[in-house]
Amino acid sequence: MSGRAWHAMETAEVLAVLGVRDGEGLDSGEARRRLGVAGPNVLRERPPDPWWHLLLAQFQDFMVLVLLVAAGVSWAMGERADAYTIIAIVVLNALLGFAQEYRAEEALAALRQLAAPVARVRRDGRVQPVPAAEVVPGDVLVLEAGDRVPADARLLRAHALAVTEAALTGESVPVAKDARWRGPAETPLGDRRNMVYMGTVVTRGRGDAVVVATGMETEVGRIAGLIQEAEEGPTPLQRRLAQLGRWLVAVSVALCSVVVLAGALRGEPFARMFLTGVSLAVAAIPEGLPAIVTVALAVGVQRMIRRRAIVRRLQAVETLGCATAILSDKTGTLTRNEMMVRAVWAGGRLYEVTGDGYRPEGEFLLEGRRADPEGHPALLRTLAGGALCTNAVLLPPRAGGRGRPGRDGRRGWSIQGDPTEGALLVAAAKAGRDPARLRAAWETLAEAPFTPERRRMSVVVRDRAGGDLSLYLKGAPDTVLARCTRILGADGRERPLAESDRRVVAATADRLAAQALRVLAVALRQVPPQLARQPDALGEAADALEEDLTFAGLVGMIDPPRPEVRRAVAAASRAGIRTVMITGDHPATARAVACELGIARAGDPVLTGSDLDRLTDRELEEAAGRVRVFARVSPAHKLRIVRAFRARGEVVAMTGDGVNDAPAVKEADIGIAMGLSGTDVTREASQLVLADDNYATIVAAVEEGRGIYDNIRKFIRYLLSCNTGEVLTMFLAAVSRLPLPLLPIQILWVNLVTDGLPALALGVDPPDPDVMRRPPRPPDEGVFARGLGRRILTRGLVIGLSTLGLFVWGLRTGDVTRARTLAFTGLVLAQLVHVFDCRSETRSIWEVGWYSNPWLVAAVASSLLLLLASVYWPPLAVVMETAPLALRDWAVVAAVAGAPQALLVLRALAPVRGIPYLPTSSTR
Repeated sequence: MSGRAWHAMETAEVLAVLGVRDGEGLDSGEARRRLGVAGPNVLRERPPDPWWHLLLAQFQDFMVLVLLVAAGVSWAMGERADAYTIIAIVVLNALLGFAQEYRAEEALAALRQLAAPVARVRRDGRVQPVPAAEVVPGDVLVLEAGDRVPADARLLRAHALAVTEAALTGESVPVAKDARWRGPAETPLGDRRNMVYMGTVVTRGRGDAVVVATGMETEVGRIAGLIQEAEEGPTPLQRRLAQLGRWLVAVSVALCSVVVLAGALRGEPFARMFLTGVSLAVAAIPEGLPAIVTVALAVGVQRMIRRRAIVRRLQAVETLGCATAILSDKTGTLTRNEMMVRAVWAGGRLYEVTGDGYRPEGEFLLEGRRADPEGHPALLRTLAGGALCTNAVLLPPRAGGRGRPGRDGRRGWSIQGDPTEGALLVAAAKAGRDPARLRAAWETLAEAPFTPERRRMSVVVRDRAGGDLSLYLKGAPDTVLARCTRILGADGRERPLAESDRRVVAATADRLAAQALRVLAVALRQVPPQLARQPDALGEAADALEEDLTFAGLVGMIDPPRPEVRRAVAAASRAGIRTVMITGDHPATARAVACELGIARAGDPVLTGSDLDRLTDRELEEAAGRVRVFARVSPAHKLRIVRAFRARGEVVAMTGDGVNDAPAVKEADIGIAMGLSGTDVTREASQLVLADDNYATIVAAVEEGRGIYDNIRKFIRYLLSCNTGEVLTMFLAAVSRLPLPLLPIQILWVNLVTDGLPALALGVDPPDPDVMRRPPRPPDEGVFARGLGRRILTRGLVIGLSTLGLFVWGLRTGDVTRARTLAFTGLVLAQLVHVFDCRSETRSIWEVGWYSNPWLVAAVASSLLLLLASVYWPPLAVVMETAPLALRDWAVVAAVAGAPQALLVLRALAPVRGIPYLPTSSTR
């Protein structure tokens, strides 16, 4: 029965199609039969990957496969130590990646629950609770304030019913429902007033509704299906490492082939030359690179956890670091998803209200100056009237919670009931009119509830001290103003309402509405005492009692932006990242919030969902380059927008909390879900979950991601420079008919032990101070961009020639072991000197500071100790086939290894001493 326009059908027709009697509901036997046909009322999820799948996935990386092949060749050639060492590194890398992904999935497992656990339905002629998973089409739901709707349903009856649909439509204001409403079949989902949907929450009133869709047939289920259609591509880091791996393998194969062929042509034994070729391959491929990349990403993940973010995939942090656009939902992400009074017009004066969220702390400003509410009677009567004309309750921080409330407000002050009414209570409390004391001082006798037709709500209250009766009313400004004959002056006294007053009130309401404020009017009147003896008379004679009112004032409220977001948006802009708002809210509201946050300017265009329907994909791609705000959009629109940005070649981060955001979150290069207010469907689709729902955490993640990528470039530069030096040493020795200057075990010792520790330390290097003042990297930028390849080759050539020179110098005595030891120690020292030059691509070590990364200093010291142990500790020296060196040998080795850094020192002194220009690695 999916696809029917239930909202356009008569109630009797809906019941007939579903085969259910309104007063009795389904019988238990029929409900069981339908459950067998329709299936459980749950969203289908992909079964979680077993742990061994996650572990095996770690061995599918291209570089890992290359290393496994190298290990196999080493084993076949009898080089068992080499094979064991390579396999150890591969296993370590796999375990690190597996542990991170497994922990992330476990941390999110507790969040995966979308549907309400229990629903109240009418079965066998009575209301009874049933598990939400057992709700079937035709069940009659009984809904009250606070209930989560367990399935899509058509209303049969509704009394003052309002439902928060922010998780589905993005609309932050509760939607008033009306069972008698009918609409055309093409009515947008957010405007179907006689329907309620799975996952939404009843904020006030009560009603009955017949279930029309369950499980994957619901609107939420269809969105979950869209998530499964969206495809995940490789991240920029994955693409770059794959490119690097292919490049290294190609170079290795070419060099090995040349060496083996050259040796064979001059008559060398083939077995010896093949072993030389394998040694050269081992030297060319940085065995520790995958592990070091994983460790660097894991370190970034731990930093993000401390910043209240859960990273589900290691590469997600780096991807966010190269984002060019952040597409953000408005409600709950840029805003607090809490209504707050921003302005009050009373007694002819416009007051600005300050404060944050539901905390009853703030000031009233009149013309920019603080105004004490006690000296403004009209303001106090307006706020007190609005607070009394509510059913909401302002709740203090949880009992026993002595810590400060969180920024999200949900662990501090909160609202039970309608957020709009809650905002009125908070405003009254800020003015010194505590809602609890107001309720204690005034007894509510009767109420005429808000309905879409009436557009107003009123209550009759009695002063417990004096016994006077008063009526307070709130509602749409035009509706309330039409029922008023008097108005409060600035002194709080009533006077006749003149036509000029009406024009001023109407103009003020329009001006506040143009600022994207939701405007309510408050009015009051005295009520005859006899009503106390007839408390039910108000409901019967509401129209008569709601006439001849005194207009008190206007209240303008908004779902306020998060206070930290404006700074975060500005920081993202400085980093060359556009923030784009995508929301289901009204265009005027979206524009106003975007302007306040600095996302857009007053004259910038706003595209709505209907505008998008008229655009081709090509036209939408062009619009994506200039539009900063998309409003009144559907889930399908959000998916189109993300694809349009990606088609422009941008790296897109999509944030969201509602179910309607999930497909776009899944489609984006990196999807970011809200951990507190987000739905489980969206979290499942995301790669990064913000535990504090704080937009500023996204910008912190951008900084972290850029720093991580810089660190990856640092140790790629370091490792490949060193490995290039090793390759050139081996290659030049082979073509020059020299003995092998380095044995395979020595090469592995350098690559995996001596090189590995400094490379790991580079992975935790603090970001450069200007990392957030750079433009984003181009999405197609290669690993060797911005001169990195030139730096690698230049330094590798210097290291290779110096190592080979030490080897040739050592051969003068005819002792090959001593010559190899000279080459080995010279290679290690040259690399340890070079690691400090790799800390920045734009600044010298003198600017960076020698001790700003203590881990690197400790790593270099450890590598030096390992080098000395491999030369002077007999058990290790036997394995490494090294010989002790004299002090004079060390002096020569140190001079040769330190020569490149000495040139850089001279370059740093050149402006002062007049030394001619010397090229430096910090020159871009």
